[in-house]
Formats: sequence, structure tokens, C-alpha cells
Amino acid sequence: MRNGTVAIACDPEAIPREERASHAALARRLFEGQLGAPVPSGAAGEGYQFEFEAVLFEDLARWIANERRCCPFLRFTLDLRPAGGSIGLTMTGPEGTRAFIEAEMLGNYQEEN
Repeated sequence: MRNGTVAIACDPEAIPREERASHAALARRLFEGQLGAPVPSGAAGEGYQFEFEAVLFEDLARWIANERRCCPFLRFTLDLRPAGGSIGLTMTGPEGTRAFIEAEMLGNYQEEN
């Protein structure tokens, strides 16, 4: 941490070895099945907002718990819509976060259109 900010760095080893394969499979399933395309979001545009079906709440919570271990620079915000509506997940962080999300998450978990 420097000047109150956390460096943009991912440490996959922060997720226990026995959980890594299931974490990666969960991420693929979540992001391949998201509703619509991600939308740039966050202060200074340093993040993205994603939409998921409401039934994925527990899966999202489990994925976020592990991601917080390996990517401590990310801020996660969940928006649980009323009446069983979709879930908005916003991921933001310091400058460079959007590029990180594009390279490490969007490229790995989304199918090419």
C-alpha cells in the first residue's frame, strides 16, 4: 500500500490451491452467463458494471470472497434489485483497474462475439 492506495497486482496463490480450479470454473460460468455486455463504471471510469440473474447471488458472493483474497485492490459493489430482479456487480479500483479487468477477466471469461 502506497499513499493509501493498494497496488494493482493479483496473487492467485492467495486462494488455497484446492479451491483454485473451482474458483476459475465458477468465474467462467458467471461471466459467460452474464446479462448483456459490461458497462464502464466507477469514479474516473476505473471499472465495470455487470448484470447477473438473481439466482446467482450466492455464487457471486463466493466468487467475490475469493477475488478479494487475490485482488485486494478491487472494490466490489452489489446492487440487489427489488422483486427478485437482476444483480448489478460493479468492480472498481485505482487508475489502471479497467485495463486489468479487460485483460484478466473480460478476455478470459467472455466468448468472442
